[in-house]
Amino acid sequence: MSEPPGTFGPMKTLAATRPDAIGIALGAVLDALFGDPRRWHPVAGFGRFAGALERRLYADNRTSGAKFTAVAVGAPVLAALAATRLTRDRPIARTVLMAAATWSALGGTSLAREGRVMAARLSAGDLSAARAQLPNLCGRDPSALEPPELARATVESLAENTSDAVVAPLFWAAVAGVPGIIGYRAVNTLDAMVGHRSNRYARFGTASARLDDATNLIPSRLTAALTVAAAPLVGGRPSEAFRIWRRDGSHHPSPNSGQCESAAAGALGVRLGGRNVYGTRVEQRPHLGDGRPPTPADVRRAATLTTAVGAAAAALAVAARLATTRRRRRKPTHR
Repeated sequence: MSEPPGTFGPMKTLAATRPDAIGIALGAVLDALFGDPRRWHPVAGFGRFAGALERRLYADNRTSGAKFTAVAVGAPVLAALAATRLTRDRPIARTVLMAAATWSALGGTSLAREGRVMAARLSAGDLSAARAQLPNLCGRDPSALEPPELARATVESLAENTSDAVVAPLFWAAVAGVPGIIGYRAVNTLDAMVGHRSNRYARFGTASARLDDATNLIPSRLTAALTVAAAPLVGGRPSEAFRIWRRDGSHHPSPNSGQCESAAAGALGVRLGGRNVYGTRVEQRPHLGDGRPPTPADVRRAATLTTAVGAAAAALAVAARLATTRRRRRKPTHR
């Protein structure tokens, strides 16, 4: 259906030439204002779809896991490609589509909010409430953790998830538009569902875990670089954050998490890493940084880093998409 003359005014003029860039900006603003959608979250719907697909395709081998990953990621990407094609000549619809995809994929505001809740509970000395808060941030067993370990777990989760829930979705939105951001969120959700180490998923989840590693390779390092730049906002020094990142970034067992966590450790002046308990599994992680153990105040500073890095990443994503649009408009058409 065509839009009547004058509809949306200046918004229509902007969207006509820059729908993806405007959509990314609007989605980031919606996340900043409201956080994650509280009802009918698309990621929850995708999780139900992936769960049903897993029940049909599961077998304890890597081939089945690869088929599962291909279908679970391919289906939403194909749907996003179709929606993008349908809105190609409808700039307002294209803008709304990108804004909705961006908002649904971002989690920075909710992530920082959960971190501040933990800081408040630790500051109040409410250990039981702090332990109850930790599952909102990571999968560690909080039952025996004392305040310093709860603070460390929160800072590490904020650092890692600033990449997973903020920078990476924006990066893929800038690189590949709506299909990119939808595809990334599908990959990251699958990693959370089947990519962890367990008897059931040791082989079946390999493809999902490896694909998640690959899609986060650049975003995790971009997150670290933005964390270095944002260090003065939390009382840190970029030179120290950069030094710790370069020295300790590869010490983590994950090829990506260590990049974000080491840069955050340097920016905050704290030491991360140590003994982590995940149910019956215990992991001894290498130490990152030279500082003291994190405190509740450091948790609040880490939440500030999440917000600052997210804002910078959003600005970069909008700028990158604008540059892509300009290049396409300048490209000569051969008939």
